[in-house]
Amino acid sequence: MEKIREVARCPGLYCGRQLLENGSWSECGACPRGFKVNETSMCTPCTDQPDFYDCLYLGFMVLVPLMFHIFCIDNISSVRTSYSSSTGILVLHLSAFLEVGLAAVLTLYFSDPIGTFEVRSCRVRMLSDWYTLLHNPNPNFQETIHCTQEAVYPLYTMVLIFYAFSVCIMMLIRPWLAKYFVPKGGKVTIYAALYLYPILAVLHSVFGGLIYYSFPYIIIILSVVSSAGHFAVELDQTVRNLLLSAIRDLRSAVVVIGHWALHAYGIVALTELKDPVFHLMLMGLVPLPAFFYVMTARFTDPHKVHTD
Repeated sequence: MEKIREVARCPGLYCGRQLLENGSWSECGACPRGFKVNETSMCTPCTDQPDFYDCLYLGFMVLVPLMFHIFCIDNISSVRTSYSSSTGILVLHLSAFLEVGLAAVLTLYFSDPIGTFEVRSCRVRMLSDWYTLLHNPNPNFQETIHCTQEAVYPLYTMVLIFYAFSVCIMMLIRPWLAKYFVPKGGKVTIYAALYLYPILAVLHSVFGGLIYYSFPYIIIILSVVSSAGHFAVELDQTVRNLLLSAIRDLRSAVVVIGHWALHAYGIVALTELKDPVFHLMLMGLVPLPAFFYVMTARFTDPHKVHTD
């Protein structure tokens, strides 16, 4: 304790000192991965566990590529009508679930502590924790002290590791399934994913903090817009036809239920179920956007708009 009191505080939000083997303290700089800066500018190990919101954020980052895979595979089944059966499309859907699920499990398994499914993390305190590169101090406007580090350990690198696992597993599994079950179009989903993952990695690297704080709103807005788009493609926009198509058509029913599930996920992420009774009651609002579209579609049908 005597030595800690003698050490001067470091400038900046994320510069800290490490305890050296000889018992002295290092110069101010970036803390190692898995360490954070405390109130006295010392690098201390991260001992927190991800809270409920962090887990929901990681779940969202898993859902994004999965929803993209499902969208691409579903588009193939509707655009390329030369397939003799839907077995191949179903196999590709199962492959997408397997790829993303296995990648998520491996990411958890190889996260610190390795070999367990627990995660040791640093608690996110503010938006700047995601952008330590922008907070390197420049004392007296002279030499810049570089203190860039993963202050949100491991939420930043964990997602990138998940993307890497997803690409590797997809390339090991899906080409073989596409060759034997969907030979005329399965490769399109692979090419699309090879474009997707680099884009997701760049978006996460640049906008990770903004996504972390806004993903509940992103889920809710996109689920509502996507649900409306699903109903809008129906040629017959009558209430009866929209309701029957969502019940009789298995594909349409699955899509509608999927949108409801995403909407419920967004509500849970937004409220964090801090008031369980009241917030669970909000789940009753999940079908409201779909029913609102169905009941008001007849008033927005362009074929019924008359001009003088």
